[in-house]
Amino acid sequence: QVRLVESGGGLVQAGGSLRLSCAASGRTFSWYAMGWFRQAPGKEREFVARITWSGGSTYYADSVKGRFTISRDNAKNTGYLQMSSLKSEDTAIYYCAATYYSGSFYVKDFTSWGQGTQVTVSS
Repeated sequence: QVRLVESGGGLVQAGGSLRLSCAASGRTFSWYAMGWFRQAPGKEREFVARITWSGGSTYYADSVKGRFTISRDNAKNTGYLQMSSLKSEDTAIYYCAATYYSGSFYVKDFTSWGQGTQVTVSS
């Protein structure tokens, strides 16, 4: 499995921006599709965005479409989530994850997970 480490979380005011990074090591990062998920207190982990192994196709949850952008740099073994126009409801722990299933957005299909990074949006 590939090992994943997120960074870039923090406290930001509503309307602000943050960029999360996901550094991969171990197995070849470019073999995997990558996704971002988030989990707010008392709620289930939910899908945010995903990107294919090549970066050629992306997919977003309706709640973040137009505000968040997922990308990756396979040469650097790193994935990114650029978050803009942040809202208080975006407050959560954000996780990156990897899967062989490029078309999936289900938690159960992602086999490698990072430890998460906290994003807090103040209103």
